[in-house]
Amino acid sequence: MENGTFMYLYSKTNFMQIQSVQDKIYEIRNQKVMLDFDLAALYEVETKNLNLAVKRNIKRFPLDFMFRLTTTEWQMMRLQIETESQSKRNTNVTPYAFTEQGLAMLSGILNSDKAINVNIAIMRAFVYVRQIALTHKELTEKIKKLESKTNKKFKDVYDALDYLLQKDKLETEQKTRTKIGFKTS
Repeated sequence: MENGTFMYLYSKTNFMQIQSVQDKIYEIRNQKVMLDFDLAALYEVETKNLNLAVKRNIKRFPLDFMFRLTTTEWQMMRLQIETESQSKRNTNVTPYAFTEQGLAMLSGILNSDKAINVNIAIMRAFVYVRQIALTHKELTEKIKKLESKTNKKFKDVYDALDYLLQKDKLETEQKTRTKIGFKTS
């Protein structure tokens, strides 16, 4: 999908929703995930109730769909994020992280109108993040190609500059050396 087509599909309101969801997507264990308390805030429910709904349907959430953060991961995350909902949270209990597949499964167990709209925004945000990552990768590859072409073309220039710099350095060293030998007058 071309970038213009992508942006056409999302109105300004949708884009703002996507941006607010995108801010809640973290990378943990090399996976893009959302944490239970952020999801609860988006769905406008308590984290406890969201987690209870998940526990009632735990068969739908294998480890690659949802996992609990380790204490170390949670400590690192707490340094990065500070939200109002976390002031009440027991810091000894680590949050659940939901992968994109877990979020899709979550949409199957939460059926309110709010949950449906939030799930649509979340799926769009993940698509947007993936598209940005692909665009970034393509740009990086183009820059590397350009650098390699430039380096090949300017290799002679770089070599000449290095030679001149070395020559100046040698001449300076020559002038500062003390002369040895006999004086004849």
